[in-house]
Amino acid sequence: MNLLKSTTKGLIAALCLAVAGCTTVGGVPTNEIEARWNGQQAGAFFAKFGPPVADVASGSSTLYTWRGGYNTRVVPATFEDLGDGKKGRMLTRARTEYLRCEVQLTVSSDYIIRGVRTIVDRPGTQGGKSYCAEFLTAA
Repeated sequence: MNLLKSTTKGLIAALCLAVAGCTTVGGVPTNEIEARWNGQQAGAFFAKFGPPVADVASGSSTLYTWRGGYNTRVVPATFEDLGDGKKGRMLTRARTEYLRCEVQLTVSSDYIIRGVRTIVDRPGTQGGKSYCAEFLTAA
């Protein structure tokens, strides 16, 4: 019986250690925006892009919602290629896209950015970076 109790305690202790090892230590960046801004002062972000529109306390950190980067992008029409520089029928119409970016910043009590989650974004043109990634990672 004692052997069973000690084995169970040992398994529980090992499980607790394994679970403790699974917690996030500093957060590995999951996107280009996080790679650029994680570990930076939130004040530097807000100085460059403007103040947040909302904030909510969440334990020892604060979640800031930021919106900005308002712009428009004209996407030209595409046509089928008939060769020799000739265009065939229209495949897609020209359009204007209205761009904006909205992100949620997780900021620690020492005002350091610990995470960035994109809320509103547009895909990049021709497989490029998303609009928020372009806007928020520009030098």
